Amino acid sequence: MTTAFGRMPPEEGGGEVEKFVLQSDSVRVEILSFGCIISTLETKDRDGHFSDIVLGFDTLEGYMRKHPFFGAVVGRVANRIANGRFNLDGKQYQLFLNNGPNSLHGGAKGFDKVKISVSCQHTACSVVAKACDVYTPEPCSIFCSEPDEPSSDRVVLGKVLLLQNLGWDTAVRTQHLERWRLPRHQLHHPEVLWSPQVLPNGVRFFRLSPDSEEGYPGDLKVWVTYTLSGRELAINYQAQTSKTTPISLTNHAYFNLAGQGSRHVYDHEISIEADSYLPVDDTKIPTGEVAAVQGTGFDLRQPVELGKHLQKFHLDGFDHNFCLHQGQDRCLVARVFHPPTGRTMEVHTTQPGIQFYTGNNLDGSLKGKGAAVYPKHSAFCLETQNWPDAVNKPHFPNVLLHPGEEYNHTTWLDLHFAEGFLMEPDRDRRGDTDLDLRGDTDLDLR
Repeated sequence: MTTAFGRMPPEEGGGEVEKFVLQSDSVRVEILSFGCIISTLETKDRDGHFSDIVLGFDTLEGYMRKHPFFGAVVGRVANRIANGRFNLDGKQYQLFLNNGPNSLHGGAKGFDKVKISVSCQHTACSVVAKACDVYTPEPCSIFCSEPDEPSSDRVVLGKVLLLQNLGWDTAVRTQHLERWRLPRHQLHHPEVLWSPQVLPNGVRFFRLSPDSEEGYPGDLKVWVTYTLSGRELAINYQAQTSKTTPISLTNHAYFNLAGQGSRHVYDHEISIEADSYLPVDDTKIPTGEVAAVQGTGFDLRQPVELGKHLQKFHLDGFDHNFCLHQGQDRCLVARVFHPPTGRTMEVHTTQPGIQFYTGNNLDGSLKGKGAAVYPKHSAFCLETQNWPDAVNKPHFPNVLLHPGEEYNHTTWLDLHFAEGFLMEPDRDRRGDTDLDLRGDTDLDLR
């Protein structure tokens, strides 16, 4: 089933955002053509009651404002790239820095956000266009001081710096593009929404990420396919490139098996099938070490109750990559169980890594679905992907896609309910977990 979810504002092209509904007897999922966002994921508890288990917003306006990637597909490269910089074939590529000194989840305008396109091929204009994350397919006079004369390098540099100082906000950029002699008919928006194709049991989305978008090389064709079969939601990612480029795609859904809007995930039990993880520096970039989980707070090979585990190891939360079996075969990599409702989510994937994140940066400032607020640790993410900063670490799994090759990975979410407990049955589960772990702790998570 397809319905309208909203319409983009005129300054973003005015296109209609569609909502696609996939439904089985036990699972109902809603997916948007804006960012390929999973906006709703309803599953049954042991009593047969449905609840929405992903964080998000009721309206398109919520997703257009700044938010932490709720439910979105992120790319070209999920997670962090150190200093937003890498080298390929003797050439250095500089990405936009949107996470301190690093590039995160594709940059300022990744696959989850809108793009603005303008038309100009003057050399000076193209410099500004690339700096502003815009595309220039045909001649015009946009950034030029005079209609037929390109701006000087000094003027171009000044405009670039102005945009940087303004924070690269889309609305601000649009305003200043128009000031710089931009005719209204030359501002167009071919990349705001993903192009959908309805399938018998799912929906496939497509977009073209143009060469130099966010600083990445090559025209990249991307297909993301969601299919629902019974209790299992599959997400398949495929891509082809015209130039060698790093690529690592994932979905950034925030889960709470008690139901979105529940105040914490401390009573969730989790296990991750990983013998090693990646320690990180102060900016969340892997140090390069592949560390054994044995004897550490990162050993989640047996189910642990999250709140008590964080308390036991004095952890403020997780935001780390766990290293999985490397291969193209489907593997069970994580399992989460919520004893009060019986809801269980098993994660299977072909990817070599999974980022376990416990919503450490949620602070209650966002008003989500049903006016819910999302405080710290009110959700978790299990982002299947390549290892962070793999493009700069040759001993990490290969993250490069070459012309003529196909990127093809799938993640499966098996959503069901269990009657019993994953952990020892004599554990006390009679009440809520009343741990307060929302403040800082004294443990260094590196």
